[in-house]
Amino acid sequence: MRILPLLLFAFLIAAAQGQVGFDPNTLQEIVAGEAHRGHPFAKADGDPTRGYDLKYHHLDLSIDPSVRAITGTVTHWFTAIDDLNDVVLDLSGALVVSAVTHHGNTIPFTHVGNILTVPLPNALIDGELDSLSITYGGVPPDTGFGSFMQADHGGAPIVWTLSEPYGAQDWWPCKQDLNDKADSLDMWVTTNSGQRVASNGVLVAEEVLPNDLVRFRWRHRYPINYYLVALAVTNYAVYSDFVPLENTTVEVLNYVYPESLADAQTGTAYSIPQMQLFSTLFGEYPFALEKYGHAQFEWGGGIEHQTMTFMGGFSYELVAHELAHQWFGDMVTCGSWEDIWLNEGFATYLSGLCYENLDPVWWMPFKRGRRDYIISQPGGSVKCVDTTSVGRIFDGRLSYAKGGYVLHMLRWVCGDSAFFDGVRNYLHDPDLRYASALTPQLVAHLEQTSAVDLTGFMDDWYVGEGYPIYTAQWAQDGNGLVQVMLEQSTSHPSVPFYEMPVPILFKNGSLDTTVVLDHTFSGQTFSFALPFQADSALFDPEIHIVSGQNLVLKVPVMAFGHVGVSLYPNPVGNTATLFLGNEMSGAVRVRIMDAAGRITSEKGTVLGDQRTELDCLTLAPGSYTAEISDGQSVLRVRFVKP
Repeated sequence: MRILPLLLFAFLIAAAQGQVGFDPNTLQEIVAGEAHRGHPFAKADGDPTRGYDLKYHHLDLSIDPSVRAITGTVTHWFTAIDDLNDVVLDLSGALVVSAVTHHGNTIPFTHVGNILTVPLPNALIDGELDSLSITYGGVPPDTGFGSFMQADHGGAPIVWTLSEPYGAQDWWPCKQDLNDKADSLDMWVTTNSGQRVASNGVLVAEEVLPNDLVRFRWRHRYPINYYLVALAVTNYAVYSDFVPLENTTVEVLNYVYPESLADAQTGTAYSIPQMQLFSTLFGEYPFALEKYGHAQFEWGGGIEHQTMTFMGGFSYELVAHELAHQWFGDMVTCGSWEDIWLNEGFATYLSGLCYENLDPVWWMPFKRGRRDYIISQPGGSVKCVDTTSVGRIFDGRLSYAKGGYVLHMLRWVCGDSAFFDGVRNYLHDPDLRYASALTPQLVAHLEQTSAVDLTGFMDDWYVGEGYPIYTAQWAQDGNGLVQVMLEQSTSHPSVPFYEMPVPILFKNGSLDTTVVLDHTFSGQTFSFALPFQADSALFDPEIHIVSGQNLVLKVPVMAFGHVGVSLYPNPVGNTATLFLGNEMSGAVRVRIMDAAGRITSEKGTVLGDQRTELDCLTLAPGSYTAEISDGQSVLRVRFVKP
């Protein structure tokens, strides 16, 4: 979902309309037959709650777009987990249930607050299939981002739904469980002639009814989460775009306001190269057997309803963001609102990948804008720590911008091939595909493809708050040897230090090279040779890392670090080179001391070209200080043995 400022609406509230019945003669076949349980995209086994596993939804609703009200019957098919005595559903107390039927018989129920409880006439055993139908109606409440809204556009009325994260219960009896997707859905909506209904899946029928009514029948045969079930009703104009993919061509079905047709036709066409790009990077569009689509509605952003995104406009980035959700959020859904970044971080980042691959002139502005937004405040965790707050779940700076940039930094740390391979494996993991996922499952796939332990990275960037602030001092001698001292502070105390590969670009008027420094502690020094004399250095010019208020200083060789002393490589291997510039020559004494100040080795040596080799083979892992004395002065440098 992309959040932009909401419009102000005048709400028209009136009495609920008469309901339309549903003949369930074919439901058993739908649920048990090849069209459903044998569907090649049947969901992976999840961890559903409340003692039952949803299989199928049928919504048969009546809506007048000029009235903020709903009536209808919703039928759920489900299987028991262990023994099941009661079916518990979520439904707003503002809606009135007139009947619950089981095998054609009316049965008792209780509806207290937002909980609808239906005791079953007979307990079900583990795996047993059953169904219930709930007939209800009323005026839905106004919660979240507007879970059921009525407004007007161009003089015409419109009703739409937007259920994320907790609003589905405001307009239909459902089970608000991120880990229990129904395998399939039928949505029947009866409305006034002249109106059209947008919903999930494929439109299989438009039935003309008496009394100037029409019924739209939508069919969806992919697993779907409760908040992605949606409808919108108004006088839509309809047209299609088509996306050629490697194995098929996908229809993009567009329901737009007649007064917006020309602008919409320009904007929805963006989805063609974007879908082709995402299919190349992450696997074919996940609902290719049905469609993708856009339905315009009176909101400032967009919401990624499965196979039919609702759009407040058709800007390039909004079209990309909502399309990306069909992979990240719809096919694989976050298994907890704590992990909302798996939806919104990916959608944000994929809109950036469209710039990188399709319109590169905007790639750097995209990264710079997100980086600047993230560092506009010193704290904030990508992990959503308060899932009771809708505002915190959909925090644009944290769940979207920083979540997206964490993915970019994971790409930097893991490497391009390992990152994209890991993400593809995550999406196509049979336990996650068309199901739900948590952050550790993404991390496990990235660790497997990259062979990088990401524990510390995720502790810092996903759980921790803030960002690093760097100071880099550098010098280069006449022989081309460059010395860099890299210091780091952090914007928030939750992270004392970010261990990151840090890129610095060294250049002159005609030559440049980027050196990546493995930064493991503040004050770490690095030495390396360049084949040219650099006149300037740029810190992370491609913005691989979220950081801010950085400072790069060129200093004289004599003034570098602690009077010019350095040691490389750092961390050390079995040996290291100690470099003293012009500070000392001739005979010196070198001591190596551990973190407690104990001398671990000591030797006398004669410097050659201001350098001497240190034997580090026998050092235990830890932090050390090399102390060098010529009898008149003492120099010290810190280093690490991994």
